[in-house]
This record gives sequence, structure tokens and C-alpha cells, in this order.
Amino acid sequence: MPPLFLFTLIGIFGGVASGMFGIGGGIVIVPALIYWAGFSQHKATGTSLAVLLPPIGLAATLEYYRHGNVDLKAAVIIATAMFVGAWGGAFLANQMKGPHLRLIFGVFVTGIGVYLVYGACKRLGWL
Repeated sequence: MPPLFLFTLIGIFGGVASGMFGIGGGIVIVPALIYWAGFSQHKATGTSLAVLLPPIGLAATLEYYRHGNVDLKAAVIIATAMFVGAWGGAFLANQMKGPHLRLIFGVFVTGIGVYLVYGACKRLGWL
């Protein structure tokens, strides 16, 4: 598959997921870059971080803000803390081997998935 088409497909899929669910980088873009584009775990993570800044931060935020669904005070506090946390996380990740980082990522995503499915089933009265 040509890189331009592949990267466009990853971007569209990541954008839709981000706009709908507030996700994108870790859950959509990183796995797509690893499994579809053959990136290493570290390169996929770094590329995902570079990608997310302009389109997600601006386009989706403006749309949510337009509908009164953005708490600017909370966003500034969280963004400041994330700036520090992201640096620390990137530092730690770059000290690890790729397979270890992928394992931790997989456990993290699986845990979130189980938590979300359980919560939804409970709210639907299935549990």
C-alpha cells in the first residue's frame, strides 16, 4: 500500500475516533503505525505525539467549545500537568526495549477495554 494512502487512512480513522471518543494516538494511531506501516514501538509513539498536536488540539476542541463542552480552567491545569507527565513518560519509554513497552501498552489498553465494557454492561442492566 502506498505510504500516502496508508498514512491518510490512518489519519482519517484516528481523526474520527478522536472526535467521537476523545481518543486517537495511543489506541488508534500507534497500533496502526506498528502493524500497518511497520514502525517500531518507539517511532510509532513519537510520530503519534507529533501528529496529535495541531489537528486534534485545534479542530475537535473548537467544535466542543462551540457547544459549551470545554472547561478551560480544567484544560489548562491538566495540560500543564500532562506536559510534565509526558516528558517523564517519554524519558522512561526511551529507556525500555520495544517489546517491554509494547507489553505495558497492551496491558494498559486491555485494562481500559475491560473497564469500559464492564461499566457499559452494568449500566445496560446486563450485570
